[in-house]
Amino acid sequence: MNKKTICLSLMALTNTALMAQNVLNVEVSNPSKSRKTAAPVIICLQDHTDTRSALVTKNGVEIASQLDDINGDGIYDELCFVTDIDKKETQNFTVELSNSGKPRKYKSGVYAEMLLPNKKIKEKNKQNLFISSLTVENGSNPYSAVHHHGPAFENEFIAFRLYFDHRQTVDMYGKYHKGLEIQKTQFYPDKQQLASGFGNDVLWVGNSFGLGAMRGWNGKEPCMLEDVDYRTMAIVSKGPVRSIVKVADQGWNTMNEGKEKIDMTTLYILYSGRRDCFVDVKFNKNVPDYKFATGIINVKNSVEFNDKKGLRGCWGTDWPVALKDSAGHKPETVGLGIYIPQGNIINELPADKDNYPYVVGTPTDSFKYNITFGSDNEDFGYHSSKEWFSYLKEWKEDISHDLKIKVSKK
Repeated sequence: MNKKTICLSLMALTNTALMAQNVLNVEVSNPSKSRKTAAPVIICLQDHTDTRSALVTKNGVEIASQLDDINGDGIYDELCFVTDIDKKETQNFTVELSNSGKPRKYKSGVYAEMLLPNKKIKEKNKQNLFISSLTVENGSNPYSAVHHHGPAFENEFIAFRLYFDHRQTVDMYGKYHKGLEIQKTQFYPDKQQLASGFGNDVLWVGNSFGLGAMRGWNGKEPCMLEDVDYRTMAIVSKGPVRSIVKVADQGWNTMNEGKEKIDMTTLYILYSGRRDCFVDVKFNKNVPDYKFATGIINVKNSVEFNDKKGLRGCWGTDWPVALKDSAGHKPETVGLGIYIPQGNIINELPADKDNYPYVVGTPTDSFKYNITFGSDNEDFGYHSSKEWFSYLKEWKEDISHDLKIKVSKK
């Protein structure tokens, strides 16, 4: 071997070392009594802040993964991927973290977008002024100034949009067939798209919670987020494994009597392969004396399911738009669900004309819950209250038992 060959070999070894500085073994176990599908595996990278790319393999086969900078400081906070895992099963993954390169690209199972309307383009499904974040001051209402009224995000099962105003309502887009649609329809499918089987907005949410919007509580009723110093909505991530949408309310007067303003940041996290959305709420301090409200809309003529242990749902039929705009639309049948850990429920309230509500709180600075929905239009979903409520029970069993994740250096 000549001197030049030796130098090249040493360079190759050096580059390999740089590109795979940290090789981890990730042991994932399912402690529950049922199989989990598309179960999220999240690896915190606080000890690997120089990570620029990652490779995840199982039995030598590469699987899709994702690096996320959640707080926007330019450093990846988490690595995530999903796995199907049987009850009581343990799986092992190899994770190679590199301090060079860029995140690997995979076919995405999710999508997210936020846009400003382009007045030069008449078609509502062909807008092109994409933005990743928008912050407004108190008194500003960008609801009508942002396309589809706020950020939209989806996976192959379901799609949502968040209202960029004091309601911050979670609205729903139902599908006929599995697949990603929002990039093509932008929440407003045209006649040709509807004729070819694209989905559409399936529920008129008005001033209700929609599907699990967070609100204040003044001791008598839910309060919308009207008194906020600054409101931000942002696309944190758009795949390939999960989309993350952030809502930040700085200087929020929650209407809790005598309490100072607080900051609240809510992350809506949607994974590929799942019918539910994870809601992660974070405050700027511990809030043991504050009360909040959330729940689901009381769909017209709906049947309620309630296990009195944090799981609540309904199945009903209503117009997807205001009645004055109902021409060309049909009534839509949907199933909704919310799961709130019992430790966060202060009071479960009876249904009113708008909602199935809860008063909630947390002794700490964080609060997590889950939301889910289905449309009767789906050729892959549920088509009766009996089927939907059976799914809700299985869903709670799934999300009530986290995977056990053990990370060690190889």
